[in-house]
Amino acid sequence: MRKVSRKGFTLIELLVVMIIIGLLASLVAPKLFNKLGESKQKTAKAQIQMIETALDAFRLDVGRYPTTQEGLKVLWKNPGNIKKWDGPYLPKPIKADPWGNPYIYKCPGDHGPYDLYSLGADGKPGGTGENADITSWE
Repeated sequence: MRKVSRKGFTLIELLVVMIIIGLLASLVAPKLFNKLGESKQKTAKAQIQMIETALDAFRLDVGRYPTTQEGLKVLWKNPGNIKKWDGPYLPKPIKADPWGNPYIYKCPGDHGPYDLYSLGADGKPGGTGENADITSWE
């Protein structure tokens, strides 16, 4: 008589492992998604600070901040009618925040010489958490 050796896992062993993996995933996934939202907020804050630095450099060269009509595009491209423009002031265009919405720029601003902000994940004013506005004046 020959012994037949069977190697492998039983169905119950496989189910137990799948349940353990599912439990671990349910504990870890929410924390990872929370970190993703936080990282987008930090990215938006960093981009706003970088744009603020570019706006200050523009002001030092030209003597004023860009108007609302000129917008932020004058930081990387001279429309041709701005004397003393010595840009580009940004290495590349920043047209959208991490959620794909455009940054809002207003000059003169309600909170200072200019207002620069992102409306957050929801794209609407106000909000909390990931939906909170990220502003240059706070």
